[in-house]
Amino acid sequence: MLKEAISYSLEEKASVRIVQVTDPHLFADPSSQLLGVNTAKSLESVLNAIKTGDFPADLMLATGDISQDYSGESYHSFVRSIAPLDLPCHYLPGNHDDPRVMSLHMQGAKIFGQRRILAGNWQIIMLDSTVRGKPGGHMSDSEIEIIKSAVADQPERHVLLVMHHNPILVKCRWLDQHCMDNGSDFIEQVAQIPQVKGLLWGHVHQELDEEHQGMHGIIHLMSTPSTCIQFKPLSSYFALDALQPGYRQLELKSDGSMITNVHRVLGDKFFPDRNARGY
Repeated sequence: MLKEAISYSLEEKASVRIVQVTDPHLFADPSSQLLGVNTAKSLESVLNAIKTGDFPADLMLATGDISQDYSGESYHSFVRSIAPLDLPCHYLPGNHDDPRVMSLHMQGAKIFGQRRILAGNWQIIMLDSTVRGKPGGHMSDSEIEIIKSAVADQPERHVLLVMHHNPILVKCRWLDQHCMDNGSDFIEQVAQIPQVKGLLWGHVHQELDEEHQGMHGIIHLMSTPSTCIQFKPLSSYFALDALQPGYRQLELKSDGSMITNVHRVLGDKFFPDRNARGY
């Protein structure tokens, strides 16, 4: 059964403006570090960049790996951290999250775990690509059915699909072991749906912007940097990048097109342990 969507009222033909944050990997202890980076402070710096940026966002998407230690306090910390932005935040789980603990502790007046968002001429569908106990992902038949039912319910709206795992390979051999294992099939299926205009994810801790030629036009494929450590692109072995934490802005236009950019924290405040061999 298709569940009710969260709806936002926008002016006719208005764009939907979104900020995406992903993979903060927070701990119960705010002084904890992940491979040399204090994840609470790096998230704070990203949120400050969002706050001072000239982008009037309508909502935030948080695309998984909110926690690194599965603690309730790590989720509370995230909710407290984003509160000053005063934006509705829609979240989904990543492979480092415990969905049960997440749902219990990701609570607040503007915190939402619902699967569908209706705004302007768009429908945003939040998908669960996680597989319990595994770092890699899979898009189940039940998630595909959610997409089909949601599109049937709102056929006039353009669609952005949001998930945690990458459905395409990012050409990092070590990282691509943990991709969505049926990503090619997933893209083939959603490319047959005319309303689908974009796929958005986290997980890979790096920026990617590509286009897929679907049956009904171009589909944007987008991954977004983490708010903490960054993985070095095109590396066959585990390697960290010195690029700073970041986030993504998306402007979803009423005609189904989109404008999107990645922004990073300025300077070189967050420098990872380059000798790390994994995490």
